[in-house]
Amino acid sequence: MSTAIETPAEQIEKNLEELEAVTIRFAGDSGDGMQLTGTQFTNTSAVLGNDISTLPDFPAEIRAPAGSLPGVSGFQLNFSSQHIKTPGDQPSVLVAMNPAALKVNLADLEDGGTVIVNTDGFTKENLKYANYATNPLEDGSLAGYRVHKLPITTLNMNALKGNVELSRKEIDRCKNFFALGVLYWLYDRPIENTLSWISAKFGKNPELAKANEISLRTGYNFADTTEVFTTHFTIKKAKIAPGKYRKITGNEATAIGFVAASQLAGRPLFYGSYPITPASDILHELARHKSFGVKTFQAEDEIAAVCSAIGASFVGQIGLTGTSGPGVALKQEAIGLAVMTELPLVIINVQRGGPSTGLPTKTEQADLFQAVWGRNGECPVIVLAPATPADCFHMAIEAVRLAFKYMTPVFYLSDGYLANGAEPWAIPEIADLPKIEVTFANDPANFMPYSRDPETLARPYAIPGTPGLEHRIGGIEKQHITGNVNYDPENHHLMVKLRQEKIDRAANDIPLLEVFGEPKGKVLVLGWGSTYGSISTAVEKLQSEGKSVSSAHLRYLNPFPKNLGEVLAGFDTVIVPEMNLGQLATMIRAKYLVDAVAFSKVKGRPFQIREIVRKVEEYL
Repeated sequence: MSTAIETPAEQIEKNLEELEAVTIRFAGDSGDGMQLTGTQFTNTSAVLGNDISTLPDFPAEIRAPAGSLPGVSGFQLNFSSQHIKTPGDQPSVLVAMNPAALKVNLADLEDGGTVIVNTDGFTKENLKYANYATNPLEDGSLAGYRVHKLPITTLNMNALKGNVELSRKEIDRCKNFFALGVLYWLYDRPIENTLSWISAKFGKNPELAKANEISLRTGYNFADTTEVFTTHFTIKKAKIAPGKYRKITGNEATAIGFVAASQLAGRPLFYGSYPITPASDILHELARHKSFGVKTFQAEDEIAAVCSAIGASFVGQIGLTGTSGPGVALKQEAIGLAVMTELPLVIINVQRGGPSTGLPTKTEQADLFQAVWGRNGECPVIVLAPATPADCFHMAIEAVRLAFKYMTPVFYLSDGYLANGAEPWAIPEIADLPKIEVTFANDPANFMPYSRDPETLARPYAIPGTPGLEHRIGGIEKQHITGNVNYDPENHHLMVKLRQEKIDRAANDIPLLEVFGEPKGKVLVLGWGSTYGSISTAVEKLQSEGKSVSSAHLRYLNPFPKNLGEVLAGFDTVIVPEMNLGQLATMIRAKYLVDAVAFSKVKGRPFQIREIVRKVEEYL
């Protein structure tokens, strides 16, 4: 096997330094394999026992021109020997495969950070695509950074030429593994885990497997044996609670959580969905679990998807449908049908930037109003939101539990940041998971389709075809108790009030809101959904400086936890960071008459820790 560079006669002495944490961002064209490179680095870091948090960044354009700004794909990874909750504010290392990748990402790099560039990508054509008037590698504009200029394309080509029977284009596509090898050496990562993955992934194409293996080894050896890098770094294992862990993304955790809920409830899971970014991976993951009785249905449109899930709920299965914001808009009339018929439907909304088709691959949390109030008439549902990728598992189970207990649709609000991000997940013991009880009506003599449980106000769950339990179903208003079609104004008013009271009573069945820090003070930072990591890290930083700051995080958004009003009353100022224009802040103001401060960010990117720190300091 030839290598990209001659090995010196004497091994160059290299320094090894220990770091607490590193944040790397891989960036290049969407065809450069940056997501794969980042994922492999993440998997290896997880195997080594580091705490990890990731943030993939996909281009919205399906086929943006190579080398163009809209076509840049990125993957950020924060790995540490300490517990971390975010992918990091600013990368300390940027790997840029072309000028566009450098242009899009350089502003985020920390001062004095490391830039590793593929100089072969800095052609006149690519510089023009990236709107560079001069070459940034030559004009002094990178003087504030530690820059390593590597001809990665050429080095990789030299390593593979004559050693594999692949086309020039196929050889060029292996250069991401060369870059990965360099980074593995630089941060003291073993290559064996990725070598095993290559063997399994490309087992049916031995030449491609061989090429990727050579590229990975050559990149590693290049960094080890040349004077380009004089120092490499190590990050110790993180101190985490004992247990069995795996790396998991939010979408994977969501799918596995609903499979677990199906097993806990003893009911089959039916998933009716229409492919949409960033929710499609849930369909892909659930389709792998037919052995657990999971049925997946890729519908012709969003309306068909939700209606099929309602049908599954009607016959006693877990009716589940998933989409993103634009798809929810199409599902809303059918969700109203599930509210009227009082069936336990679960709706996944993996939020993305809007409105309309908006920013398909970027994150946002602007569908809160849509979930709580987005249907015609008085149409209340329960609304939940996981806080981290791993938390998606637990909140999926919770969504099913509440849907069955209160015979109601439940919204599950994830977002693109949670869906695609990854972190270690402690695989729970089955005995520690909550029980999900599903009780079907079985007494024809006393059955009334709209009689209600005195505690929850849930109506009885009657499986169609059960003798003696025949009843009307449909979207027209029902008569209290009998379920007959009824247009009486007093009955309608009563049924509207009962449906709302049923949702309100779910507050008796959800945890009280926890305050992280002192229960009273100057500032409370209140969040929901994926803002959890940035908020909690920012507040911990401020608390370590002796500041009077606490945080609280809402996983239950309709109804709110029973003690929310009491928590809010304990602070002079309540700041609500949201990736929208203040939707939760508006709800807080309306319900509790608290002048909550809306801190909005609608840029398709999650909050950074320092942004929240600066905002809180304004009120201290």
